[in-house]
Amino acid sequence: MRFSARSPSPSPSRRRRSLSYGLQPSSDSDSGSEDGSHTDSSSFSGSNESSSDASGSSAMSNTSARNNGQPSTSQSQSSNLSPSQRRYMEDTVAAIRLRTRHQDPYEEWAKRTRKDAFHTARRAAAAAQSQRNATQAAVRDQDAERQAALLKREADMIARQLAHLTLRQAELEKQVGTHWDDQQKRRRAHTELVIRAEEEKLRARQAEQRAAEAAAERARKEAAAKEEAEAQRKKEEAAKAAQEAEEAKVRAEREEEARKEAERVEQAKAQVLEAQAKERNTLGMTTPDQDWREARLTLKQLKTGPIARVKADRDLKKSFNENRRKITPRVGQLTNDAQSIASISQLILVVLRPQPPLHPDVYYASLSALAKAILLQAETEVTAEKRSANPLAKLTLNLISAVEGFSDIFWARLCQRTGGWAVPALVPKQDADGTPFTPTTYMKASGLREDETNADHTVRVAGTMRVASAAQFRLPALWTFFARVIGQPALLQSSLATELLSVALDVGGVHVRDVWGAQWIKLMALLYEGVTADPPRLGGPGPEARASRMRLHLEIERVMGSV
Repeated sequence: MRFSARSPSPSPSRRRRSLSYGLQPSSDSDSGSEDGSHTDSSSFSGSNESSSDASGSSAMSNTSARNNGQPSTSQSQSSNLSPSQRRYMEDTVAAIRLRTRHQDPYEEWAKRTRKDAFHTARRAAAAAQSQRNATQAAVRDQDAERQAALLKREADMIARQLAHLTLRQAELEKQVGTHWDDQQKRRRAHTELVIRAEEEKLRARQAEQRAAEAAAERARKEAAAKEEAEAQRKKEEAAKAAQEAEEAKVRAEREEEARKEAERVEQAKAQVLEAQAKERNTLGMTTPDQDWREARLTLKQLKTGPIARVKADRDLKKSFNENRRKITPRVGQLTNDAQSIASISQLILVVLRPQPPLHPDVYYASLSALAKAILLQAETEVTAEKRSANPLAKLTLNLISAVEGFSDIFWARLCQRTGGWAVPALVPKQDADGTPFTPTTYMKASGLREDETNADHTVRVAGTMRVASAAQFRLPALWTFFARVIGQPALLQSSLATELLSVALDVGGVHVRDVWGAQWIKLMALLYEGVTADPPRLGGPGPEARASRMRLHLEIERVMGSV
Protein backbone atom coordinates (compact mmCIF):
# COMPACT_ATOMS: atom_id res chain seq x y z
CA MET A 1 0.00 0.00 0.00
CA ARG A 2 1.41 3.35 -1.01
CA PHE A 3 0.71 6.54 0.86
CA SER A 4 1.60 10.12 -0.17
CA ALA A 5 1.77 13.13 2.09
CA ARG A 6 -1.04 15.50 1.45
CA SER A 7 -1.10 19.12 2.54
CA PRO A 8 -3.94 19.73 4.96
CA SER A 9 -6.79 21.42 3.20
CA PRO A 10 -8.75 24.00 5.04
CA SER A 11 -12.21 23.14 6.25
CA PRO A 12 -15.10 24.59 4.30
CA SER A 13 -16.08 26.46 7.41
CA ARG A 14 -12.85 28.43 7.21
CA ARG A 15 -13.83 30.42 4.16
CA ARG A 16 -13.72 34.06 5.38
CA ARG A 17 -14.10 37.46 3.88
CA SER A 18 -11.00 39.54 3.19
CA LEU A 19 -10.64 42.92 4.85
CA SER A 20 -8.51 45.92 3.78
CA TYR A 21 -7.49 47.66 6.92
CA GLY A 22 -7.10 51.48 6.78
CA LEU A 23 -9.47 51.76 3.77
CA GLN A 24 -12.71 53.54 4.25
CA PRO A 25 -15.14 52.10 1.80
CA SER A 26 -18.09 54.16 1.00
CA SER A 27 -21.45 53.21 2.17
CA ASP A 28 -22.57 52.91 -1.35
CA SER A 29 -20.13 50.13 -2.02
CA ASP A 30 -20.66 48.21 1.25
CA SER A 31 -22.67 45.50 -0.32
CA GLY A 32 -20.40 45.29 -3.30
CA SER A 33 -17.34 45.02 -1.15
CA GLU A 34 -19.07 42.33 0.87
CA ASP A 35 -19.87 40.37 -2.24
CA GLY A 36 -16.46 40.74 -3.81
CA SER A 37 -14.39 40.27 -0.74
CA HIS A 38 -14.92 36.48 -0.57
CA THR A 39 -11.82 34.53 -1.58
CA ASP A 40 -10.70 30.99 -1.25
CA SER A 41 -9.11 30.27 2.07
CA SER A 42 -6.09 28.86 0.31
CA SER A 43 -5.02 32.39 -0.78
CA PHE A 44 -4.32 33.39 2.75
CA SER A 45 -3.92 30.10 4.47
CA GLY A 46 -0.21 30.66 4.89
CA SER A 47 -0.73 33.93 6.78
CA ASN A 48 -3.54 32.80 9.02
CA GLU A 49 -1.37 32.19 11.99
CA SER A 50 0.55 35.49 11.67
CA SER A 51 -2.68 37.40 11.15
CA SER A 52 -4.24 35.76 14.13
CA ASP A 53 -1.20 36.57 16.27
CA ALA A 54 -1.23 40.22 15.16
CA SER A 55 -4.94 40.45 15.75
CA GLY A 56 -4.55 38.92 19.12
CA SER A 57 -1.76 41.32 20.12
CA SER A 58 -3.72 44.28 18.78
CA ALA A 59 -6.77 43.21 20.67
CA MET A 60 -4.73 42.82 23.84
CA SER A 61 -3.21 46.29 23.41
CA ASN A 62 -6.62 47.78 22.82
CA THR A 63 -7.95 46.08 25.86
CA SER A 64 -5.11 47.29 28.01
CA ALA A 65 -5.53 50.77 26.63
CA ARG A 66 -9.21 50.75 27.53
CA ASN A 67 -8.38 49.49 30.93
CA ASN A 68 -5.98 52.39 31.41
CA GLY A 69 -8.57 54.87 30.27
CA GLN A 70 -6.58 55.94 27.26
CA PRO A 71 -8.18 55.87 23.86
CA SER A 72 -6.35 53.59 21.47
CA THR A 73 -5.71 54.02 17.80
CA SER A 74 -8.00 51.13 16.92
CA GLN A 75 -10.77 52.61 18.96
CA SER A 76 -10.24 55.91 17.24
CA GLN A 77 -10.31 54.20 13.93
CA SER A 78 -13.26 52.00 14.82
CA SER A 79 -15.13 55.02 15.89
CA ASN A 80 -14.68 56.32 12.39
CA LEU A 81 -15.99 53.05 10.81
CA SER A 82 -19.44 52.59 9.56
CA PRO A 83 -21.63 49.95 11.17
CA SER A 84 -21.16 47.53 8.26
CA GLN A 85 -17.38 47.91 8.35
CA ARG A 86 -17.35 47.46 12.08
CA ARG A 87 -19.48 44.35 11.80
CA TYR A 88 -17.19 42.99 9.08
CA MET A 89 -14.12 43.61 11.22
CA GLU A 90 -15.68 41.84 14.17
CA ASP A 91 -16.53 38.81 11.99
CA THR A 92 -12.98 38.74 10.73
CA VAL A 93 -11.52 38.77 14.25
CA ALA A 94 -13.93 36.04 15.30
CA ALA A 95 -12.92 33.94 12.27
CA ILE A 96 -9.22 34.40 13.12
CA ARG A 97 -9.82 33.32 16.67
CA LEU A 98 -11.80 30.29 15.50
CA ARG A 99 -9.01 29.39 13.13
CA THR A 100 -6.39 29.40 15.85
CA ARG A 101 -8.53 27.15 18.05
CA HIS A 102 -9.95 24.80 15.36
CA GLN A 103 -8.72 21.17 14.90
CA ASP A 104 -9.16 19.87 11.31
CA PRO A 105 -10.81 16.27 11.28
CA TYR A 106 -9.32 15.55 7.92
CA GLU A 107 -5.81 16.23 9.18
CA GLU A 108 -6.48 13.99 12.19
CA TRP A 109 -7.81 11.27 9.87
CA ALA A 110 -4.77 11.65 7.56
CA LYS A 111 -2.41 11.39 10.54
CA ARG A 112 -4.13 8.23 11.84
CA THR A 113 -4.19 6.78 8.34
CA ARG A 114 -0.44 7.29 7.93
CA LYS A 115 0.18 5.71 11.34
CA ASP A 116 -2.05 2.66 10.56
CA ALA A 117 -0.41 2.29 7.14
CA PHE A 118 2.99 2.34 8.82
CA HIS A 119 1.98 -0.36 11.29
CA THR A 120 0.33 -2.46 8.55
CA ALA A 121 3.41 -2.18 6.32
CA ARG A 122 5.58 -3.09 9.28
CA ARG A 123 3.51 -6.20 10.06
CA ALA A 124 3.46 -7.20 6.35
CA ALA A 125 7.24 -6.78 6.19
CA ALA A 126 7.65 -8.94 9.34
CA ALA A 127 5.32 -11.66 7.93
CA ALA A 128 7.14 -11.62 4.58
CA GLN A 129 10.47 -11.91 6.38
CA SER A 130 9.16 -14.84 8.48
CA GLN A 131 7.84 -16.57 5.35
CA ARG A 132 11.18 -16.07 3.60
CA ASN A 133 12.99 -17.50 6.64
CA ALA A 134 10.62 -20.52 6.74
CA THR A 135 11.02 -21.09 2.99
CA GLN A 136 14.79 -20.91 3.29
CA ALA A 137 14.73 -23.34 6.24
CA ALA A 138 12.48 -25.77 4.29
CA VAL A 139 14.80 -25.54 1.29
CA ARG A 140 17.78 -26.22 3.54
CA ASP A 141 15.95 -29.23 5.10
CA GLN A 142 15.05 -30.59 1.66
CA ASP A 143 18.66 -30.20 0.54
CA ALA A 144 19.83 -32.00 3.68
CA GLU A 145 17.30 -34.83 3.18
CA ARG A 146 18.21 -35.13 -0.50
CA GLN A 147 21.91 -35.30 0.39
CA ALA A 148 21.18 -37.87 3.13
CA ALA A 149 19.07 -40.00 0.72
CA LEU A 150 21.83 -39.78 -1.89
CA LEU A 151 24.45 -40.82 0.67
CA LYS A 152 22.20 -43.67 1.84
CA ARG A 153 21.68 -44.91 -1.72
CA GLU A 154 25.41 -44.79 -2.30
CA ALA A 155 26.01 -46.68 0.99
CA ASP A 156 23.36 -49.29 0.07
CA MET A 157 24.88 -49.70 -3.39
CA ILE A 158 28.34 -50.16 -1.87
CA ALA A 159 26.92 -52.65 0.67
CA ARG A 160 25.21 -54.63 -2.10
CA GLN A 161 28.37 -54.67 -4.14
CA LEU A 162 30.36 -55.83 -1.12
CA ALA A 163 27.72 -58.52 -0.37
CA HIS A 164 27.81 -59.61 -4.03
CA LEU A 165 31.60 -59.80 -3.94
CA THR A 166 31.47 -61.73 -0.66
CA LEU A 167 28.91 -64.14 -2.10
CA ARG A 168 30.96 -64.67 -5.23
CA GLN A 169 34.06 -65.27 -3.14
CA ALA A 170 32.17 -67.75 -0.95
CA GLU A 171 30.83 -69.59 -4.03
CA LEU A 172 34.32 -69.70 -5.52
CA GLU A 173 35.76 -71.04 -2.28
CA LYS A 174 32.95 -73.59 -2.11
CA GLN A 175 33.60 -74.71 -5.69
CA VAL A 176 37.33 -75.01 -5.03
CA GLY A 177 36.65 -76.95 -1.82
CA THR A 178 34.17 -79.24 -3.56
CA HIS A 179 36.61 -79.86 -6.38
CA TRP A 180 39.37 -80.62 -3.88
CA ASP A 181 37.09 -82.97 -1.89
CA ASP A 182 36.06 -84.78 -5.07
CA GLN A 183 39.69 -85.27 -6.05
CA GLN A 184 40.50 -86.59 -2.57
CA LYS A 185 37.50 -88.94 -2.67
CA ARG A 186 38.55 -90.26 -6.10
CA ARG A 187 42.12 -90.81 -4.94
CA ARG A 188 40.94 -92.51 -1.75
CA ALA A 189 38.46 -94.66 -3.68
CA HIS A 190 41.14 -95.67 -6.19
CA THR A 191 43.57 -96.56 -3.39
CA GLU A 192 40.95 -98.58 -1.53
CA LEU A 193 39.95 -100.32 -4.77
CA VAL A 194 43.54 -101.40 -5.38
CA ILE A 195 43.93 -102.60 -1.79
CA ARG A 196 40.60 -104.45 -1.93
CA ALA A 197 41.57 -106.14 -5.19
CA GLU A 198 44.85 -107.36 -3.72
CA GLU A 199 43.07 -108.60 -0.61
CA GLU A 200 40.49 -110.41 -2.73
CA LYS A 201 43.26 -112.14 -4.66
CA LEU A 202 44.95 -113.23 -1.42
CA ARG A 203 41.66 -114.46 0.06
CA ALA A 204 40.88 -116.34 -3.15
CA ARG A 205 44.21 -118.15 -3.04
CA GLN A 206 43.74 -119.02 0.62
CA ALA A 207 40.18 -120.14 -0.03
CA GLU A 208 41.27 -122.40 -2.86
CA GLN A 209 43.90 -123.94 -0.61
CA ARG A 210 41.46 -124.47 2.23
CA ALA A 211 38.87 -125.86 -0.17
CA ALA A 212 41.31 -128.43 -1.50
CA GLU A 213 42.25 -129.52 2.01
CA ALA A 214 38.62 -129.62 3.09
CA ALA A 215 37.62 -131.62 0.01
CA ALA A 216 40.23 -134.27 0.78
CA GLU A 217 39.16 -134.43 4.43
CA ARG A 218 35.51 -134.50 3.50
CA ALA A 219 35.99 -137.33 1.03
CA ARG A 220 37.70 -139.39 3.70
CA LYS A 221 35.02 -138.69 6.28
CA GLU A 222 32.23 -139.29 3.81
CA ALA A 223 33.52 -142.70 3.01
CA ALA A 224 33.66 -143.64 6.71
CA ALA A 225 30.31 -142.02 7.45
CA LYS A 226 28.66 -143.69 4.52
CA GLU A 227 29.51 -147.11 5.83
CA GLU A 228 28.34 -146.21 9.32
CA ALA A 229 25.16 -144.57 8.04
CA GLU A 230 24.23 -147.55 6.00
CA ALA A 231 24.37 -149.79 9.03
CA GLN A 232 22.46 -147.26 11.14
CA ARG A 233 19.82 -146.82 8.45
CA LYS A 234 18.98 -150.44 8.33
CA LYS A 235 18.68 -150.54 12.10
CA GLU A 236 16.49 -147.41 12.22
CA GLU A 237 14.25 -148.60 9.41
CA ALA A 238 13.38 -151.67 11.34
CA ALA A 239 12.61 -149.69 14.51
CA LYS A 240 10.71 -147.03 12.58
CA ALA A 241 8.49 -149.56 10.88
CA ALA A 242 7.47 -150.97 14.24
CA GLN A 243 6.90 -147.49 15.69
CA GLU A 244 4.85 -146.28 12.70
CA ALA A 245 2.57 -149.26 12.98
CA GLU A 246 1.95 -148.46 16.66
CA GLU A 247 1.47 -144.76 15.98
CA ALA A 248 -0.95 -145.41 13.11
CA LYS A 249 -3.09 -147.48 15.42
CA VAL A 250 -3.09 -144.80 18.14
CA ARG A 251 -3.71 -142.01 15.57
CA ALA A 252 -6.69 -143.81 14.14
CA GLU A 253 -8.21 -144.13 17.59
CA ARG A 254 -7.58 -140.44 18.38
CA GLU A 255 -8.97 -139.24 15.06
CA GLU A 256 -12.12 -141.19 15.64
CA GLU A 257 -12.55 -139.69 19.08
CA ALA A 258 -11.78 -136.19 17.75
CA ARG A 259 -14.27 -136.59 14.94
CA LYS A 260 -16.98 -137.66 17.34
CA GLU A 261 -16.09 -134.76 19.69
CA ALA A 262 -16.10 -132.27 16.78
CA GLU A 263 -19.48 -133.51 15.70
CA ARG A 264 -20.82 -133.00 19.21
CA VAL A 265 -19.26 -129.51 19.42
CA GLU A 266 -20.56 -128.52 15.99
CA GLN A 267 -24.00 -129.78 16.88
CA ALA A 268 -23.98 -127.90 20.17
CA LYS A 269 -22.60 -124.77 18.46
CA ALA A 270 -25.25 -124.98 15.77
CA GLN A 271 -27.93 -125.27 18.43
CA VAL A 272 -26.49 -122.26 20.32
CA LEU A 273 -26.16 -120.20 17.10
CA GLU A 274 -29.69 -121.14 16.11
CA ALA A 275 -30.98 -120.07 19.52
CA GLN A 276 -28.99 -116.83 19.36
CA ALA A 277 -30.25 -116.14 15.85
CA LYS A 278 -33.85 -116.67 16.98
CA GLU A 279 -33.26 -114.39 19.96
CA ARG A 280 -31.64 -111.71 17.77
CA ASN A 281 -34.47 -111.92 15.27
CA THR A 282 -36.93 -111.58 18.09
CA LEU A 283 -35.14 -108.53 19.52
CA GLY A 284 -34.33 -107.03 16.10
CA MET A 285 -30.58 -107.42 16.58
CA THR A 286 -28.01 -108.27 13.91
CA THR A 287 -24.53 -109.74 13.83
CA PRO A 288 -21.45 -107.74 12.87
CA ASP A 289 -21.20 -109.71 9.62
CA GLN A 290 -24.81 -108.88 8.75
CA ASP A 291 -24.26 -105.18 9.42
CA TRP A 292 -21.15 -105.11 7.24
CA ARG A 293 -22.84 -107.01 4.38
CA GLU A 294 -25.85 -104.71 4.52
CA ALA A 295 -23.61 -101.64 4.20
CA ARG A 296 -21.65 -103.22 1.31
CA LEU A 297 -24.82 -104.13 -0.58
CA THR A 298 -26.16 -100.57 -0.13
CA LEU A 299 -22.90 -99.13 -1.46
CA LYS A 300 -22.77 -101.49 -4.47
CA GLN A 301 -26.42 -100.75 -5.33
CA LEU A 302 -25.71 -97.01 -5.06
CA LYS A 303 -22.66 -97.18 -7.35
CA THR A 304 -24.17 -99.51 -9.95
CA GLY A 305 -27.56 -97.75 -9.87
CA PRO A 306 -28.06 -93.99 -9.42
CA ILE A 307 -24.39 -92.97 -9.61
CA ALA A 308 -23.75 -95.01 -12.78
CA ARG A 309 -26.88 -93.62 -14.47
CA VAL A 310 -25.98 -90.05 -13.51
CA LYS A 311 -22.49 -90.43 -14.99
CA ALA A 312 -23.92 -91.87 -18.20
CA ASP A 313 -26.46 -89.06 -18.76
CA ARG A 314 -25.10 -85.58 -19.57
CA ASP A 315 -28.05 -83.61 -18.19
CA LEU A 316 -28.22 -85.62 -14.97
CA LYS A 317 -24.46 -85.31 -14.55
CA LYS A 318 -24.65 -81.52 -15.01
CA SER A 319 -27.39 -81.23 -12.38
CA PHE A 320 -25.43 -83.48 -9.99
CA ASN A 321 -22.22 -81.46 -10.41
CA GLU A 322 -24.10 -78.23 -9.64
CA ASN A 323 -25.49 -79.72 -6.42
CA ARG A 324 -22.09 -81.08 -5.41
CA ARG A 325 -20.46 -77.68 -5.97
CA LYS A 326 -23.10 -76.12 -3.70
CA ILE A 327 -22.87 -78.77 -0.96
CA THR A 328 -19.13 -79.34 -0.54
CA PRO A 329 -18.16 -75.69 0.28
CA ARG A 330 -20.99 -75.47 2.81
CA VAL A 331 -19.58 -78.40 4.78
CA GLY A 332 -16.15 -76.76 4.72
CA GLN A 333 -17.62 -73.48 6.10
CA LEU A 334 -19.06 -75.19 9.21
CA THR A 335 -18.06 -73.73 12.61
CA ASN A 336 -18.85 -74.71 16.20
CA ASP A 337 -21.75 -72.28 16.40
CA ALA A 338 -25.42 -73.24 16.72
CA GLN A 339 -26.52 -70.53 14.30
CA SER A 340 -23.89 -71.58 11.74
CA ILE A 341 -24.90 -75.26 12.03
CA ALA A 342 -28.59 -74.46 11.60
CA SER A 343 -27.89 -72.09 8.69
CA ILE A 344 -25.72 -74.58 6.79
CA SER A 345 -28.21 -77.39 7.47
CA GLN A 346 -30.98 -75.25 5.99
CA LEU A 347 -28.88 -74.31 2.95
CA ILE A 348 -28.13 -77.98 2.23
CA LEU A 349 -31.82 -78.84 2.61
CA VAL A 350 -32.65 -76.13 0.07
CA VAL A 351 -30.18 -77.70 -2.38
CA LEU A 352 -31.63 -81.19 -1.87
CA ARG A 353 -35.28 -80.07 -1.94
CA PRO A 354 -35.68 -77.61 -4.81
CA GLN A 355 -38.90 -76.93 -6.66
CA PRO A 356 -39.43 -78.83 -8.85
CA PRO A 357 -37.84 -81.83 -7.03
CA LEU A 358 -34.59 -83.39 -8.22
CA HIS A 359 -34.46 -86.47 -10.40
CA PRO A 360 -34.30 -89.55 -8.10
CA ASP A 361 -30.88 -90.59 -9.45
CA VAL A 362 -29.50 -87.05 -8.99
CA TYR A 363 -31.02 -86.96 -5.49
CA TYR A 364 -29.33 -90.18 -4.31
CA ALA A 365 -26.04 -89.26 -6.00
CA SER A 366 -26.17 -85.89 -4.20
CA LEU A 367 -26.75 -87.69 -0.87
CA SER A 368 -23.67 -89.80 -1.59
CA ALA A 369 -21.62 -86.65 -2.33
CA LEU A 370 -22.89 -85.05 0.91
CA ALA A 371 -21.90 -88.11 2.99
CA LYS A 372 -18.49 -88.20 1.33
CA ALA A 373 -17.95 -84.46 1.99
CA ILE A 374 -18.78 -84.87 5.70
CA LEU A 375 -16.43 -87.86 6.08
CA LEU A 376 -13.61 -86.09 4.20
CA GLN A 377 -14.03 -83.07 6.47
CA ALA A 378 -13.85 -85.37 9.49
CA GLU A 379 -10.65 -87.01 8.19
CA THR A 380 -8.92 -83.66 7.65
CA GLU A 381 -10.17 -81.48 10.53
CA VAL A 382 -10.86 -83.90 13.40
CA THR A 383 -7.37 -85.38 13.11
CA ALA A 384 -5.99 -81.90 13.86
CA GLU A 385 -8.58 -80.73 16.43
CA LYS A 386 -10.92 -83.11 18.30
CA ARG A 387 -13.46 -80.38 19.09
CA SER A 388 -14.27 -79.94 15.40
CA ALA A 389 -16.12 -83.30 15.56
CA ASN A 390 -19.06 -81.72 17.44
CA PRO A 391 -20.35 -79.39 14.66
CA LEU A 392 -19.94 -82.15 12.05
CA ALA A 393 -21.86 -84.57 14.28
CA LYS A 394 -24.68 -82.03 14.83
CA LEU A 395 -24.89 -81.33 11.10
CA THR A 396 -25.05 -85.10 10.42
CA LEU A 397 -27.87 -85.55 12.96
CA ASN A 398 -29.84 -82.66 11.45
CA LEU A 399 -29.56 -84.12 7.96
CA ILE A 400 -30.39 -87.69 9.08
CA SER A 401 -33.57 -86.51 10.76
CA ALA A 402 -34.64 -84.29 7.83
CA VAL A 403 -33.40 -86.00 4.64
CA GLU A 404 -34.99 -89.23 3.50
CA GLY A 405 -32.52 -92.02 2.62
CA PHE A 406 -29.45 -90.20 3.95
CA SER A 407 -29.12 -92.58 6.94
CA ASP A 408 -28.43 -95.70 4.85
CA ILE A 409 -26.12 -93.91 2.40
CA PHE A 410 -24.07 -92.31 5.17
CA TRP A 411 -23.72 -95.70 6.92
CA ALA A 412 -22.54 -97.33 3.67
CA ARG A 413 -19.98 -94.58 3.06
CA LEU A 414 -18.79 -94.80 6.68
CA CYS A 415 -18.20 -98.55 6.41
CA GLN A 416 -16.40 -98.04 3.10
CA ARG A 417 -13.91 -95.49 4.50
CA THR A 418 -13.31 -97.26 7.84
CA GLY A 419 -13.37 -100.87 6.63
CA GLY A 420 -15.10 -103.09 9.17
CA TRP A 421 -14.28 -100.85 12.17
CA ALA A 422 -17.60 -99.01 12.10
CA VAL A 423 -19.46 -102.28 12.77
CA PRO A 424 -16.91 -103.53 14.14
CA ALA A 425 -16.16 -106.72 12.18
CA LEU A 426 -13.37 -108.43 10.27
CA VAL A 427 -13.58 -107.98 6.52
CA PRO A 428 -14.16 -111.45 4.97
CA LYS A 429 -12.38 -112.82 1.92
CA GLN A 430 -15.53 -112.49 -0.19
CA ASP A 431 -17.69 -109.49 -0.96
CA ALA A 432 -21.32 -109.21 0.14
CA ASP A 433 -22.48 -110.64 -3.19
CA GLY A 434 -20.11 -113.62 -2.93
CA THR A 435 -17.44 -112.24 -5.29
CA PRO A 436 -13.91 -113.12 -4.04
CA PHE A 437 -11.77 -110.09 -3.22
CA THR A 438 -8.56 -109.46 -5.13
CA PRO A 439 -5.64 -107.98 -3.12
CA THR A 440 -6.52 -104.51 -4.46
CA THR A 441 -10.27 -104.73 -3.82
CA TYR A 442 -9.67 -106.27 -0.38
CA MET A 443 -7.41 -103.37 0.60
CA LYS A 444 -10.04 -100.90 -0.60
CA ALA A 445 -12.87 -102.71 1.21
CA SER A 446 -10.74 -102.68 4.40
CA GLY A 447 -10.42 -98.89 4.22
CA LEU A 448 -6.66 -99.00 3.50
CA ARG A 449 -4.70 -96.84 1.07
CA GLU A 450 -1.51 -97.65 -0.79
CA ASP A 451 0.44 -94.52 0.26
CA GLU A 452 -0.77 -94.60 3.89
CA THR A 453 1.23 -95.73 6.91
CA ASN A 454 -0.27 -97.54 9.89
CA ALA A 455 -0.05 -94.38 12.00
CA ASP A 456 -1.82 -92.28 9.34
CA HIS A 457 -4.50 -94.93 8.90
CA THR A 458 -5.11 -95.04 12.66
CA VAL A 459 -5.42 -91.26 12.94
CA ARG A 460 -7.76 -91.00 9.93
CA VAL A 461 -10.13 -93.77 11.04
CA ALA A 462 -10.12 -92.48 14.64
CA GLY A 463 -11.14 -89.00 13.45
CA THR A 464 -13.97 -90.39 11.34
CA MET A 465 -15.23 -92.63 14.15
CA ARG A 466 -15.14 -89.70 16.59
CA VAL A 467 -17.69 -87.88 14.41
CA ALA A 468 -19.80 -91.04 14.08
CA SER A 469 -19.65 -91.66 17.86
CA ALA A 470 -20.64 -88.06 18.61
CA ALA A 471 -23.53 -88.31 16.14
CA GLN A 472 -24.66 -91.70 17.58
CA PHE A 473 -25.68 -92.66 14.03
CA ARG A 474 -26.06 -96.36 13.07
CA LEU A 475 -23.10 -97.01 15.36
CA PRO A 476 -24.20 -99.71 17.81
CA ALA A 477 -24.65 -98.75 21.40
CA LEU A 478 -21.33 -98.38 23.20
CA TRP A 479 -21.95 -101.58 25.12
CA THR A 480 -22.50 -103.52 21.90
CA PHE A 481 -19.48 -101.86 20.27
CA PHE A 482 -17.23 -102.76 23.21
CA ALA A 483 -18.66 -106.29 23.41
CA ARG A 484 -18.06 -106.90 19.69
CA VAL A 485 -14.46 -105.65 19.88
CA ILE A 486 -13.67 -107.67 22.99
CA GLY A 487 -15.40 -110.76 21.56
CA GLN A 488 -13.10 -110.86 18.50
CA PRO A 489 -9.46 -111.57 19.51
CA ALA A 490 -8.25 -110.82 15.97
CA LEU A 491 -9.50 -107.23 16.33
CA LEU A 492 -7.94 -106.82 19.77
CA GLN A 493 -4.47 -107.47 18.34
CA SER A 494 -4.70 -104.29 16.25
CA SER A 495 -3.55 -100.94 17.62
CA LEU A 496 -6.56 -99.37 15.92
CA ALA A 497 -8.90 -101.33 18.24
CA THR A 498 -7.44 -99.75 21.39
CA GLU A 499 -7.44 -96.36 19.68
CA LEU A 500 -11.17 -96.63 18.80
CA LEU A 501 -12.01 -97.84 22.33
CA SER A 502 -10.28 -94.76 23.78
CA VAL A 503 -12.17 -92.50 21.30
CA ALA A 504 -15.51 -94.07 22.28
CA LEU A 505 -14.74 -93.57 25.99
CA ASP A 506 -13.72 -89.97 25.35
CA VAL A 507 -17.02 -89.26 23.58
CA GLY A 508 -19.50 -91.00 25.89
CA GLY A 509 -17.77 -93.09 28.54
CA VAL A 510 -19.01 -91.12 31.56
CA HIS A 511 -22.61 -91.10 30.36
CA VAL A 512 -22.59 -94.85 29.69
CA ARG A 513 -21.08 -95.49 33.11
CA ASP A 514 -23.95 -93.60 34.71
CA VAL A 515 -26.45 -95.66 32.67
CA TRP A 516 -25.10 -99.21 33.18
CA GLY A 517 -23.36 -98.82 36.50
CA ALA A 518 -21.74 -101.96 37.92
CA GLN A 519 -21.75 -103.93 34.65
CA TRP A 520 -19.90 -101.14 32.88
CA ILE A 521 -17.39 -100.99 35.74
CA LYS A 522 -16.72 -104.72 35.27
CA LEU A 523 -16.13 -104.17 31.56
CA MET A 524 -13.74 -101.28 32.32
CA ALA A 525 -11.88 -103.49 34.82
CA LEU A 526 -11.47 -106.17 32.13
CA LEU A 527 -10.05 -103.62 29.65
CA TYR A 528 -7.80 -102.11 32.34
CA GLU A 529 -6.36 -105.52 33.07
CA GLY A 530 -5.74 -106.08 29.36
CA VAL A 531 -3.78 -102.83 28.87
CA THR A 532 -1.77 -103.09 32.12
CA ALA A 533 -0.82 -106.79 31.87
CA ASP A 534 2.80 -107.75 31.16
CA PRO A 535 2.96 -108.52 28.32
CA PRO A 536 -0.17 -106.52 27.34
CA ARG A 537 -2.98 -108.50 25.77
CA LEU A 538 -4.41 -105.62 23.69
CA GLY A 539 -3.11 -103.61 20.73
CA GLY A 540 -0.24 -105.81 19.58
CA PRO A 541 3.42 -104.73 19.35
CA GLY A 542 4.92 -101.51 18.03
CA PRO A 543 5.10 -97.85 19.08
CA GLU A 544 1.58 -97.06 17.77
CA ALA A 545 0.18 -99.88 19.90
CA ARG A 546 1.96 -98.60 23.02
CA ALA A 547 0.65 -95.09 22.43
CA SER A 548 -2.94 -96.28 21.85
CA ARG A 549 -2.79 -98.48 24.98
CA MET A 550 -1.62 -95.51 27.03
CA ARG A 551 -4.50 -93.37 25.72
CA LEU A 552 -7.00 -96.15 26.55
CA HIS A 553 -5.40 -96.48 29.99
CA LEU A 554 -5.85 -92.76 30.67
CA GLU A 555 -9.44 -92.73 29.38
CA ILE A 556 -10.40 -95.67 31.64
CA GLU A 557 -8.89 -93.86 34.63
CA ARG A 558 -10.72 -90.66 33.67
CA VAL A 559 -14.08 -92.41 33.30
CA MET A 560 -13.68 -94.34 36.56
CA GLY A 561 -12.00 -91.49 38.44
CA SER A 562 -15.27 -89.99 39.71
CA VAL A 563 -16.85 -93.29 40.80
